[in-house]
Amino acid sequence: MTLLRLFFLLFLPLFCSAKSTVTYYKCVTDKSTVFSQHPCSSSAQQLTLTHSDPQAKVPSEQHFKTLNELERRQIVRNLKNALRAKKQHAAILGRKRDEAAREQQRRVTRLMDDEKRKATVKDVKQQLKSINKDYLKQVKVLNKQIAQIEKKLKRME
Repeated sequence: MTLLRLFFLLFLPLFCSAKSTVTYYKCVTDKSTVFSQHPCSSSAQQLTLTHSDPQAKVPSEQHFKTLNELERRQIVRNLKNALRAKKQHAAILGRKRDEAAREQQRRVTRLMDDEKRKATVKDVKQQLKSINKDYLKQVKVLNKQIAQIEKKLKRME
């Protein structure tokens, strides 16, 4: 109980003061540990107590510049990731279109009679036209998105 009282008597004024760093001493004896503002023995251990001043002003401009720089870096990184994802998506669309076109070409090369071949060729042409139309529509949308991302990225860098 006396140690706790001693602690409050010695350190409560330190917390109320406007100082941010305070030096105090810790003396250990065989019976107890004593904290003091002055060295109490030759074996006293010097310690430092730091605390923040609750009424301290926030650094004005530099703090926000740092935050803005961090935010800008994060936005640039996210834009680069989005750009890479869109380009990969465009490459995947191209591979899917090529695969669908090859599948349609395989249909034509199968063995069949002339009438069936005419119908199949007509259907394959229609399917290829449809595949290319869908592909071009999706690529157009992707290219617009890529252009927007590149424009934002250019503005941020």
